[in-house]
Amino acid sequence: SHIKPWADCENDAERLDVFNGLLLAPNLDAAFDAGFITVGDAGEILVSALLGKEACGLLGLDQVMKVRGVAGEHRQYLLWHRSRLFRRTGS
Repeated sequence: SHIKPWADCENDAERLDVFNGLLLAPNLDAAFDAGFITVGDAGEILVSALLGKEACGLLGLDQVMKVRGVAGEHRQYLLWHRSRLFRRTGS
């Protein structure tokens, strides 16, 4: 999954940067792309309060999860995702 979508990248270097990507299962990839989950700097999966308990259960997000292999170079993209795509509230 691209952390910062190609359409939002400023140049090809960002689009092709290996640190602008995470290996996620399909269910997590869809939730990530839609902004219902994001990833903290230490790899912890953060779930939006807008995603209900039932949806969390169906997506397997009812347990603590962590993405392995998050490097320092991922952080700029993760910060972008948390500030621009992650759905903290309904606005």
